[in-house]
Amino acid sequence: MIVAHDLGTTGDKASLHHDDGRLAAAVTVRYDTRFADGGVAEQDPHDWWDAVCAATRRLLADTGTSPSAVRAVSFSGQMMGAVLLDAAHRPVRPALIWADHRSTAQAERLEQALGAEEAYRLLGHRIHPTYSLAKILWVRDHEPEVFARVAHVCLAKDYVVHRLTGRLVTDPSDASSTNAYDQAAGAWSERVLSAAGLDPGLFPPIVPATTVAGELGARAAGDVGLAPGTPVVLGGGDGPLAALGAGVIGPEDGAYTYLGSSSWVSLSADRPLHDPRLRTMTFDHVVPGRYVPTATMQTGGASFEWAAEVLRPGGDPARFEELTAAAADADTRGLYFLPHLLGERSPYWNASARGVFLGLARHHGPGHLVRAVLEGVAFNLFTCVQAFREAGHPVDRVDAIGGGASSDLWLQVLADVWGTTVRRRRIGEEANSLGAAVTAAVGAGLVPGFEVARDLSDVSAEFVPDDARHRDYRERHAAFLDAYERLEPWFDRENAHG
Repeated sequence: MIVAHDLGTTGDKASLHHDDGRLAAAVTVRYDTRFADGGVAEQDPHDWWDAVCAATRRLLADTGTSPSAVRAVSFSGQMMGAVLLDAAHRPVRPALIWADHRSTAQAERLEQALGAEEAYRLLGHRIHPTYSLAKILWVRDHEPEVFARVAHVCLAKDYVVHRLTGRLVTDPSDASSTNAYDQAAGAWSERVLSAAGLDPGLFPPIVPATTVAGELGARAAGDVGLAPGTPVVLGGGDGPLAALGAGVIGPEDGAYTYLGSSSWVSLSADRPLHDPRLRTMTFDHVVPGRYVPTATMQTGGASFEWAAEVLRPGGDPARFEELTAAAADADTRGLYFLPHLLGERSPYWNASARGVFLGLARHHGPGHLVRAVLEGVAFNLFTCVQAFREAGHPVDRVDAIGGGASSDLWLQVLADVWGTTVRRRRIGEEANSLGAAVTAAVGAGLVPGFEVARDLSDVSAEFVPDDARHRDYRERHAAFLDAYERLEPWFDRENAHG
């Protein structure tokens, strides 16, 4: 058996898999995020460790699995964050996660030093405050006494793997999410780190995602409830591992969309995709020699979660079904939602952007607002789909995974807005951990290659676009874009005043 962990934004999902990667069971242990004004989004790395220990023990207990039956452990981790450690590998402060965007000034200085287009070609990404590098510089600028203690910088999964094995390394997929990685060279960028004034020695060695980082020592094994000597396979970033979990290994596998806290549209390619308008980014895949061109928005599923919290406070799990039912027949013509609650990455790359309802009228109720939120996410991702199509990728079918993929209404809205068939993959919320499990199976020599992922999930539903609705949505998409363009100066001005 294999244990895979998905260190996400809201919690750690631990899943138990057969040796070939097939899912057997899963549990989730949640942890807190501190959001605050000014773009603050932080988590305590100790909470990740506690969640991994609790989730592993619960998973084994619930399934009656003996610790000795587990042949490997691996990880999917949230990307683009900054975990700052001292010389003893202890966190010196809470981790700045991907959603933290207070480092706008630091990102702007880097972009000026490197040049926006040159940096994009070098990194596969724009310089932006959501990436690790600008976050590190923010700590250096604003917390110098803390930064003076920093000896190592890593990503979420790397920290937990070190706790398990005593070895601190990262993989190309996570490295490519830092804004410090030369994608062509497959190494930390001397040019970028020189411009940032950072010692390359702060960053861990880069090894393949399938690397066995080490084996569980007695103390770590006792903490997590596994047998000493269990191999720990490094794993990768959650985006590329979601692609693997969805069976998107090569260009022939088409595109997929992930509807989690952040949401994206992505595909696999044999080379980085450099969009002339810099709307998309490219991560390294966990599959060697492959890349994952991606267009990620900050708050996809998180926009829906926010709406549910505001409209149906109290945490009743049934609230999502109630709100989507109310939204099913709501007429939202003239009503729009800009889903930029945490600033925005694709396609605008504007940390000053904010969420906005436009066109509100007295008759609008919860159903109208929720449908506008679902449509707003679909409109924003449609701009990203268009970027791929303009680059020569047809995107004529999209497989949906993540928590939001459980909504029939949302998948139909996506199909109608994008004008393409959207298919629900049965793996759903376990795609990240499934990708980690396949990576563990490859790294531990249990399967011959990554291709086994294609057979580990199937399609449970298809949503075909309605031509009339698609034509209407195309016109409304133009109005959606116009609303953002008109509000962008206001966003920038208000952020400067704030």
